Amino acid sequence: MATPGQWIAGARPRTLPNAVVPVMVGTGVAFGLGAVGWWQALVALAVALLLQIGVNYANDYSDGVRGTDDQRVGPMRLVGSRAATPRQVLTAALGCFAAAAVAGLTLVIATRAWWILPVGAAAIAAAWFYTGGKRPYGYRALGELSVFVFFGVVPVVGTTFVQVEYLSGLALAASVPVGLLSCSMLVVNNLRDVVTDGPAGKKTLAVVLGAERTRVLYAACLVLPFVIVLALVTVSPWVALALLAAPLAIAPIRTVLGGAVGPDLIAVLQATGKLQMAFGLLFSIGLALI
Repeated sequence: MATPGQWIAGARPRTLPNAVVPVMVGTGVAFGLGAVGWWQALVALAVALLLQIGVNYANDYSDGVRGTDDQRVGPMRLVGSRAATPRQVLTAALGCFAAAAVAGLTLVIATRAWWILPVGAAAIAAAWFYTGGKRPYGYRALGELSVFVFFGVVPVVGTTFVQVEYLSGLALAASVPVGLLSCSMLVVNNLRDVVTDGPAGKKTLAVVLGAERTRVLYAACLVLPFVIVLALVTVSPWVALALLAAPLAIAPIRTVLGGAVGPDLIAVLQATGKLQMAFGLLFSIGLALI
């Protein structure tokens, strides 16, 4: 029986900025547009967090039963370490997905925007089939694309929509840097595991590109958000506040481009999460002041 601490570790708390930042930025856009709805924002946050934790448990289950995690460098996995049974972890994942679906349904009913239902269903399906099913797309170098869409575009635009009740072009533009930073978390995670993923048959984008080009991709995912912020300054100078987070990108980029491997990249993952949170907070404030 896994301990509470092991379940928390299995939920991978360092990845939770992927859930928090998009909702934060979407709410910042809604505030700037003069139609913030705090209960909608909190429910959207619950949906995002449940999906992130759910996908982490689902990956733990799917990779564990395939044996992908038998030789692991990163944080502990519940199934791979045999701290919990596959059935227990699968139940936790499905429970998170079910709770996210119920929370999301309340937003659909409140806005009467029934088109959100298939979007929500697609998000849950993407979470499961990343490593689940017979042909997981995470094993076919499509993980980063999915993360960009479902932890960037969809939650930012969706969070804004459930508050202002119309699709905002500004929210779409703001979702791009958010999606890139979410991708950076997966890129560095897969870079860390590139040595073990290939032999295990997990063809991530890092495996396809190779370690050196993956390092460049990681740096690009951290630099491009600030380039986009500079472009958005034409909308409002306040968004330039996000540039204050730029110094936090220097150390992880230097470490990754310097050839760090294995455990050294765990610290980079943590630093990337801090950058993501700082950028998200400052960017949200800037968008709210438009």
